[in-house]
Amino acid sequence: FTVCPCAGQSGIVALRSVGRPGSAFVAADPSATAGGSRSHPGPAVSPSVTLRADRGFTLIEMVAVVAIVGALAAMSLPMVEMSARRVKEAELRQSLRILRKAIDDYKQASQDKLIATEATASGYPPSLSVLVQGVPDPRAIDNRRKYFLRRLPRDPFADPSLPAELTWGLRSSESPPDAPSPGRDVFDVRSLSQRRALDGTLYAQW
Repeated sequence: FTVCPCAGQSGIVALRSVGRPGSAFVAADPSATAGGSRSHPGPAVSPSVTLRADRGFTLIEMVAVVAIVGALAAMSLPMVEMSARRVKEAELRQSLRILRKAIDDYKQASQDKLIATEATASGYPPSLSVLVQGVPDPRAIDNRRKYFLRRLPRDPFADPSLPAELTWGLRSSESPPDAPSPGRDVFDVRSLSQRRALDGTLYAQW
């Protein structure tokens, strides 16, 4: 121990242990040392508290944190997948609505003689690509064409490497609704996916 004089405190000395990190200062009254009447212990800091503050996380604590994070991620994964599937279903409904409206607009334009079609044609488009490429307008003197789509939407559940036109199942005007098949025209479109929607229905029946 060494004696540390404390300025401004008459008759008070401090004893400090040398060579022990974190050791406490103990203030003592010299009269108590000489006469043995009393002492004034100062605030003491436990060495175990200092060691606990410096040691960081244990391996068990780190493993517990990793396990909790993994469990939360596993719980949130189905919700993320369901959310992504809802987005695709909304996109499929929108694409079907756009295509069917374009097919009906083509049919109406054919009936109103706004586009040039063959006399024996059904009035429905011969292919989906015609809706984008356009059809000559017989009333125009500059060979102007009438367009029904800016671009062809694709089935979001189909192979992304396929062209948009090949992602759809086609039904001609000559095929029954319970056995749709392609033919000389395009009367309707459907998804080629055999999966079921979140509501239990088949995408191919939308």
